[in-house]
Amino acid sequence: MQTKILFPAIALGTLLFMGVYFLLNPSYERSIEAKYHYEMGHYKEAYTLASEAFAMDVYNRMASTIMAQSQTSLKYVTFIEQAKEYLEEINTIAKNDTISEAQRAKIKLMSEVIVNSYTKLAPSVITDKELTREAAFYNKNFEMLLEKVSK
Repeated sequence: MQTKILFPAIALGTLLFMGVYFLLNPSYERSIEAKYHYEMGHYKEAYTLASEAFAMDVYNRMASTIMAQSQTSLKYVTFIEQAKEYLEEINTIAKNDTISEAQRAKIKLMSEVIVNSYTKLAPSVITDKELTREAAFYNKNFEMLLEKVSK
């Protein structure tokens, strides 16, 4: 009869101890905060907090994972921002009545940069799907543009 109570009590005590440790440990506290910022789309803040947590405890796998995912997401964000910037510049060029060979070469170069940058991106299972979709959208547009400019 006592073993029926003893084992669940030990298990409950262990879980309670682990929960308190997890919530009071500064490394895991930062990891939880980093996870929140990652989920909210604040990848730079998430990366900073996860790096701090990982520096405190190199065995903190949550910090390590969030740090890696934030870094991947930041690469996607940078890619998307660069694609938008190039697209604005190309639209400015396209507003002219004629496009010179130098402008055509510039468009081709910008398109090649974006297409090559996209191939270097490596999404993971937990990378934000909206980021990957948006990056794929810009890549597809720049591939079509590169095809038209290369003719």
